[in-house]
Amino acid sequence: KIVDTTSFLTIVSYHYVRPIGDSQYASIKGLEKTDFEGQMEYIMRHYNLVSMEHVVASIRGEEQLPQMALLLAFDDGFSDHYLHVFPYLVAHGIPAAFYPSVSPTVERKMLDVHKIHFILACETNKIALVDSLNEYIEHARESFDLEPIHVYEKDYKNPNRFDPGEVIYIKRMLQHVLPDVLRTKITDNMFGKFVTNDQGAFADELYLNEEQLKIMIAEGMHVGGHGVHHEWLNHCDKSHQESIVRDCRVFLDSIGASRQFMTFCYPYGAYNDDTKAIIARHGFDLAMTTEVGITDLTLHDNYMLPRLDTNDLPKSCEAEMVSWTRNLM
Repeated sequence: KIVDTTSFLTIVSYHYVRPIGDSQYASIKGLEKTDFEGQMEYIMRHYNLVSMEHVVASIRGEEQLPQMALLLAFDDGFSDHYLHVFPYLVAHGIPAAFYPSVSPTVERKMLDVHKIHFILACETNKIALVDSLNEYIEHARESFDLEPIHVYEKDYKNPNRFDPGEVIYIKRMLQHVLPDVLRTKITDNMFGKFVTNDQGAFADELYLNEEQLKIMIAEGMHVGGHGVHHEWLNHCDKSHQESIVRDCRVFLDSIGASRQFMTFCYPYGAYNDDTKAIIARHGFDLAMTTEVGITDLTLHDNYMLPRLDTNDLPKSCEAEMVSWTRNLM
């Protein structure tokens, strides 16, 4: 039980928010638009929604957060956020923070992480997907000096709180375990086989563009850094991380994001001490992880703030209060 909650902040993260059931990709792991609206009603009933500017000001000691403070954070720069989230937020006077990666926004190129999401959404038989992936790995084993399949499966085919082992295995192998060149080639082949060969058109439909972000900023929304190609920053050397963060700064300046309140959201929640030092040096005030929890601004490192996932809170105003809410009261 927490007594004084003025230093506590609930940050809730979102990714896909769309009318999923009626869409071509009904198996994508996202939030139904109607469930998003229901969750907003739950949040407005029990919390005080705050802006990122208010959060940064409280970290600086310039303002105090209200009791039951909650911040909304939308990752990955999907067009969903402009089409389905932004109008609702504006209509209800709700502030929020958005974290697009640079490459898809500017270059209109698919990120591998999202190719993987849609591969998984388009093939319901995950065992068949694993078999397909393992065929590619086996074929490339000698050329790339890879481990035997059973070693990879032992290390990476382990479920987490949202996904079964097969899904985690596919994600990890194609996100960072296999060598760069190989995993990009395999991901492209599987995306072409299971989703579409027209990556350009798919990217144009999937991601926000710079003009949309400028409109959102003009309406008071916060936009922060989220990498260039959605990299696992803890797997990048120091100079590469420096380049990524610098490119994020240039991008944020180019769309007119606030220089007074600058924030970062680690892709995959992945970072190391170098990352923290680099983003601090580039003027970012705070950074968010994927660690699950409530932020205590008097306790947490400003560059290691935990968050909840949308799945941790109810999707209806009438729902019974969950412990994440109740324990703050």
